[in-house]
Amino acid sequence: MKPLEGIKVVELEGLAPGPFCGMVLSDFGAEVVLIKRPNLEQYDIMEHNPLHRGKRSLSLNLKLLEDRKRFLDLLRESDVLIDPFRPGVLENLDLGPKTLMGENPRLILIRLTGYGQWGPLSSKAGHDINYLALSGVLSLFKGEGSKPVPPLNLLADFAGGGLLAALGCLLALFERERTQKGKVVDVSMTEGVTYLATFLFGLYYNGLMPNPVGRNRLDGGAPYYNVYETKDKRFMAVGAIEEKFYRAFLKGLDIDPSSLPPKEDESSWPYMKEIIQDRFRQKTMEEWTAIFERLDACVTPILELNEVIDLPQHRERKQFLQDIPQPSPTPKLYHI
Repeated sequence: MKPLEGIKVVELEGLAPGPFCGMVLSDFGAEVVLIKRPNLEQYDIMEHNPLHRGKRSLSLNLKLLEDRKRFLDLLRESDVLIDPFRPGVLENLDLGPKTLMGENPRLILIRLTGYGQWGPLSSKAGHDINYLALSGVLSLFKGEGSKPVPPLNLLADFAGGGLLAALGCLLALFERERTQKGKVVDVSMTEGVTYLATFLFGLYYNGLMPNPVGRNRLDGGAPYYNVYETKDKRFMAVGAIEEKFYRAFLKGLDIDPSSLPPKEDESSWPYMKEIIQDRFRQKTMEEWTAIFERLDACVTPILELNEVIDLPQHRERKQFLQDIPQPSPTPKLYHI
């Protein structure tokens, strides 16, 4: 039995974070009904959208009285509603929290927006890149002296939005076991990304990220936490922070530690990176992968998406569904 079996979820059609939240709940056993808006094609961006797996769909126009009645009938028997719209959209349809919870006091209403349900920006449009920008996190995604580059739409949409919405839903469901009352879960993607960056704010305000971006330990400044190009124009990722991993790293490169400046001599980091980069260019990614597979050095190849599904680690743990390759649900839950 899956942990959310018996939980009924209604998901209003939207982009990225809402569908991802619904997918997570569905993956772990919830029954999810996706409410699609008739004649609206812009959300059907993929023929086989993995975010819709496990869901059944229902086409309703909430501006029509008959469809609104069917919607309310459905919600009376449901546990969760995922609302992906800007603040006020449901209220303008007379389907705000007071109306919905008047019909079902146990309903958990997940309101997933860019900036939250109130505040000066609450009614503004935005996308992942905007939420990252205002969280401060986008300023960190750049090399030394270069402009910020958005990490696709992974952080705000899916991590700070959809995943935290699923977490908020579980917290509300847990609390409902004690109170028997529903709750509004107000998810701001901007706040979600900021929350994910708690550790980075800690580093910054404790003086542990004192240098411009690209010159600190975790942002590409350190030679032992970096990306290096190989002979065949592929790349290796190095995360040899701790001393024992750093020693193994240099062993794999066949570099005598005494030939380099001290590991934490920041003034020597640019020189050390040049030495290490020259060494990596002497072999292909496959050759370096074979070398570092024998060492515990926190060094791995940077795989393309089409290569990941064949990684033995993923195959053994069945991390990809095989019909149309897509990541399988995680974390894995099992009894001992």
